[in-house]
Amino acid sequence: MSRQLHDSSSHTATAGATQPRYRRLARTLAGEIRRDYRPGDLLPPEKALAERFGVNRHTVRRALDELVSAGLITRHQGIGSRVVNHRLDYSLSAHSKVTRNLAELGLGMKTDCLWQGLATPPAAIAHRFGRLPGGPLLCVDTLRITGELPLLRLRHWFDDTRLPNWTHRYQGGSTRALLAQHYGLTLTRRHVSIEAVSAERDDYRLLECARGTPLLVVTSDNVDDAGALVEVSIGRARANRIAYHIDFNHEMSFPDSEELS
Repeated sequence: MSRQLHDSSSHTATAGATQPRYRRLARTLAGEIRRDYRPGDLLPPEKALAERFGVNRHTVRRALDELVSAGLITRHQGIGSRVVNHRLDYSLSAHSKVTRNLAELGLGMKTDCLWQGLATPPAAIAHRFGRLPGGPLLCVDTLRITGELPLLRLRHWFDDTRLPNWTHRYQGGSTRALLAQHYGLTLTRRHVSIEAVSAERDDYRLLECARGTPLLVVTSDNVDDAGALVEVSIGRARANRIAYHIDFNHEMSFPDSEELS
């Protein structure tokens, strides 16, 4: 799980003195963030923080890295360090949809298309589609953003034979809307797995997280009305930004992973 930071006033002077200066600074800033800042606020520039606390900018940067790992801020080139929203609690049920859930929380969302085209999937995914290893599938990489903050990276593996001319039609936004509008497909989840992993290189940039940040990965097989596999999707989210709750009061047929993740 993410590193927890507490206000340094809750620790004894002796314990605090044994910690590196950057961690003592991170604890002080964490306390101020919880007391005095709102999501979206910018912290003072590194130079101002260094002058205020009487430390060098390297110490400030390491302290800010601690706050990134704790899920309290994100860092933006040319803008500064921004306080993030609290972790989103997302309830999973047969018909839950992320866009609707976020709207109920007063949050909007947009979906950017990062890349799409034919690509070679991992052997396990090719096997799910009944393909031989090395055969291509349609791959679509998207990024879900709430406000100005990235929430999810999604990789969709589609049966390319079911979606002719997809790359000419899809420019971003909901893949579900395009599936319904142009291909007459409404997908449901047949199988889902959730696992915890550490952030990889692309996650640092796209999800604005530090090395080793814990992620939740939701992988789902999504089928059409006849039960044929159309999509395997893999959603990656920072564990300190989202929590999944499974609702067992509904029928156990899951929505597609884009709706879920």
